[in-house]
Amino acid sequence: MEKIWVAHYDNNIEAEINADVVPSLLNIFEASASKFASQVAFINMGHQLTFAKLDALSKQFAAYLQNSGLKKGDSVAIMMPNLLQYPVALFGILRAGLIVVNVNPLYTPRELEHQLKDAKVQAIVILENYAATLDKVLANTLIKNVLLTSIGDMLPAPKKWIVNFAVKHIKKMVPLHTLKETISFNEALTYGKKLPYTRPNIAGSDIAFLQYTGGTTGVSKGAMLSHRNMVANLEQVSGNLTVAVKQGDMVVTALPLYHIFALTSNCLTFIKLGSPNLLISDPRDMSGFIAELKKYPFAVITGVNTLFNGLLNTPGFAELDFSHFLFGFGGGMAVQKPVAEKWQEVTGKILIEGYGLTECSPVVSVNPLTLTEYKGSIGLPLPSTDVKLIDENDNEVALGESGELYVKGPQVMVGYLNREDETAEILSDGWLATGDIARMDEEGFLYIVDRKKDMILVSGFNVFPNEIEEVAAMHEGIMEAAAVGIPHETSGEVVKLFVVRKDPKLTIEDVISHCKALLTGYKVPKVVEFRDELPKTNVGKILRKELRDS
Repeated sequence: MEKIWVAHYDNNIEAEINADVVPSLLNIFEASASKFASQVAFINMGHQLTFAKLDALSKQFAAYLQNSGLKKGDSVAIMMPNLLQYPVALFGILRAGLIVVNVNPLYTPRELEHQLKDAKVQAIVILENYAATLDKVLANTLIKNVLLTSIGDMLPAPKKWIVNFAVKHIKKMVPLHTLKETISFNEALTYGKKLPYTRPNIAGSDIAFLQYTGGTTGVSKGAMLSHRNMVANLEQVSGNLTVAVKQGDMVVTALPLYHIFALTSNCLTFIKLGSPNLLISDPRDMSGFIAELKKYPFAVITGVNTLFNGLLNTPGFAELDFSHFLFGFGGGMAVQKPVAEKWQEVTGKILIEGYGLTECSPVVSVNPLTLTEYKGSIGLPLPSTDVKLIDENDNEVALGESGELYVKGPQVMVGYLNREDETAEILSDGWLATGDIARMDEEGFLYIVDRKKDMILVSGFNVFPNEIEEVAAMHEGIMEAAAVGIPHETSGEVVKLFVVRKDPKLTIEDVISHCKALLTGYKVPKVVEFRDELPKTNVGKILRKELRDS
């Protein structure tokens, strides 16, 4: 497909980027740490971390890791919400030449065990609030080093002590666990200060992240994202941002940094730009979120549709000072027109939509920042990105017609860890089959029409039916189950589970309770319907489409 979209790029955006401008993320971090040393890099719970302090602490952590038996290419997991410890751990792991494995803190023991074993994780940095989950599966993993941290650990005294006491003893947010031979994250930093650090030789082909996703089926897979993949996507994204964003402009990071969207678009991109990240630890507390926004001259807010909608419907948001605000950036799920229009009415600035997926590091397309109103498009393909739309007969469709979106570019993953067959299903000759049905207009703007996959999208998180069905089948009272997504006004979609009972006494409450014990909250079915039988093909495959349409 001819790159007709290039003609509609904002001024000063080149059609191609140099994916090899630097060898690794280390180079980008080191350059920013030096250039912006005195500037603020992260803010959380009222405390600031400058680039210089982040540089020093992450180097100390890297030294600790290098001297604790880990070797280049080993995997280290991070399991925590948005706290100052996260970027220190993240850049420390990368600077030690290790691979970052981001873990959702809300995982159940079953989900956590799968990911830790699949990635062969050797060490984990974990918030003590989730240690009880790790405690249940640690013996089944390869982990030799558990680093525990508390919510207030990066705060100055006495605030640190007050916060940690309140979390543990007043709010009772730390379940009992029996983990032994752990070390505190702060102790590791102290040890690291006295240990030698050796800068590793990192090539662009080295893996930086194992970012877990459902892929094309329900089994969680590690998308191997190389340093070159990530450097390329940063070049592609930051080139678009610099049209409007200048050094020092603050980005609000409410989405979790363990999610690829916030990881790239907020953490890494704004480190590259030399701008501060305001970390929101609990965005579900909308009143607290708005109270934080009142304190700072924020310029950019990234999020999913449900987040923007939640802010708009929380008292106090409309009264915030938007004089420094530049734009909102939505991804992860479709931005709804009413939300985008209300956002612009309240803030005076546009809500820009983009599109990406874990396998693309993640950004594929974004709307120009010079748009003046909601367009309903996922934007123009990024520089150095090829796209094509393919019909059911593997033919490229004409402009304006719908087809499955295929993507090719330097941001496309290396593949799925240890899953060559499943990699080959969606990645061939550099082209990644996204599973999304799209169309392109005459200017090169892309529009998502539908999803080819059965994937369910809940508040920007992928939920794969196979996993839900497998968990449901573990219940002795369930004969068969099928999961589909149904529309929901706030989260985009929720999971609906169709169940054929083996036990006639089985209740809806029984099914939901069983799923809650084994699945992260957003994956748990919100609607359960009992059926005598499920529609199937002549070879016995359940027809989820018929269930969705019923």
